[in-house]
Amino acid sequence: MRAPTSSYASIQSFVRFLLFRWFRSVEVTGLEHLPRDRGGILVSWHPNGLVDPALIVASFPGQVIFGARHGLFRWPGLGRLMRAAGAVPIYRAADNRNLPPEERRKQNDASLRVLAEAVAGGGFSCLFPEGDSHDAPFVQELKTGVARFYLQAVAETPPGEPPPVILPVGLHYADKDNFRSHALVAFHPPLELEASLSAPTDDDLRDVHEAIIDRIEDELREAVHALESWRLHHLMHRARKVVQSERARQGEQPSSAPTMGENAELLRTIWETYQAGLASRPDEVEHMLARLDAYDADLRVLELEDHELDQSPEQGRLSRIALLAAQLFVVFTLLPPLLVFGVVINAPAAAILTGASRLFAKRRKDEATIKLLLGAILLPASWAAAGWLAYRGSTWLHRLDSGLPNAPWAAAAVVVSLAIVGGAVAMRYVRLLRATLRAMRVRLTRGRRRHAIARLRVEREELYEGLLLLMRTVRSTREPPAQLEG
Repeated sequence: MRAPTSSYASIQSFVRFLLFRWFRSVEVTGLEHLPRDRGGILVSWHPNGLVDPALIVASFPGQVIFGARHGLFRWPGLGRLMRAAGAVPIYRAADNRNLPPEERRKQNDASLRVLAEAVAGGGFSCLFPEGDSHDAPFVQELKTGVARFYLQAVAETPPGEPPPVILPVGLHYADKDNFRSHALVAFHPPLELEASLSAPTDDDLRDVHEAIIDRIEDELREAVHALESWRLHHLMHRARKVVQSERARQGEQPSSAPTMGENAELLRTIWETYQAGLASRPDEVEHMLARLDAYDADLRVLELEDHELDQSPEQGRLSRIALLAAQLFVVFTLLPPLLVFGVVINAPAAAILTGASRLFAKRRKDEATIKLLLGAILLPASWAAAGWLAYRGSTWLHRLDSGLPNAPWAAAAVVVSLAIVGGAVAMRYVRLLRATLRAMRVRLTRGRRRHAIARLRVEREELYEGLLLLMRTVRSTREPPAQLEG
């Protein structure tokens, strides 16, 4: 594995700085699967625009060379960063309709050659073989370019050196559209490909390409727990929450919030049970989905989550009332002044970010990327401008009235600090307000609807037992998943 160059290391640090402030946490698993004696091609699905490659850059221990659509290199600032990181432009037909096919093919061959030479020499590259970002809960049709790339890297590997590998990467987002959410980057073991796929003849080259693509697609489907619809995606997560909350109630797991890695592992178990059940017991699977759907609808009506069913209105009543009162005081008394200050200082930058994202983004996912990149420049500039005005204003006021303290640097520091804190409050105040109002409704709900909550507790326990039974009946040769067996 190649050590990062100084330019790449600087960009990697900058990307980590941005991501670790956008996300509340970024977990990384599977680093032990990365080979140390050869290069490789990282392949991932593409659900979140430029945030996807940014997460891989931030979490991969070495240097990664990306193939990216050439249009991104035209973005102001972003293109320079991508070139400094060693990214190579890929010329897609959809983006180059005016370019002759022969010229586009020639440019792509040159780009693939650069990537293949780097991988053959022990480096790592990353491709998103779907070819474009999307917002579906399943892997899109893969392009054959990654197969051609892999075979070219194998062909250019020096004699006696181990051939490069293909490593699937799972990218998981708790809530990819919202600030301060959670993300998980999961590196999976290298694909095990038949020896015949690494040295094809010209006669069977097309079949080999398709075989490699099929293997990658199968692995990515498992890595991301691909499903046919967002309804199924939501119900799989509801089943995960049922298991976690019921096991916490029975004392089989800590009551603290699970990590993204734990969530992904349990979701994998439920996903595998669902996939196996579709083939062997489809009626039982559909019945379980219908029950989960009804249970989910009842929770939505009551505006509760699974774990909140176990919080009795009588337990710790005074302490809960005191905490709620403190929360109300903070949200409605302390934070509004900071909110107003933060809005005044950060509103111009926010307006520019919104306008730029709508003007330059071709797709909705590009809007988040533009805001993330431009925000790293515009927001600190706004804070610095506010600090400079505070510095000059303090000096001016002291000249008008010598009785006022002459502390321009202190005034600037206070204003900059309030601008940063106020900006953070402004970004999260609506969510805090909703959470506070929801906490009030939850307390009223528990007090007024005890019978409904008691019924849902019983239903959750029955769903948990039903999931265990379904898992036992559909398993064949694999061992029972430990996450559910407990």
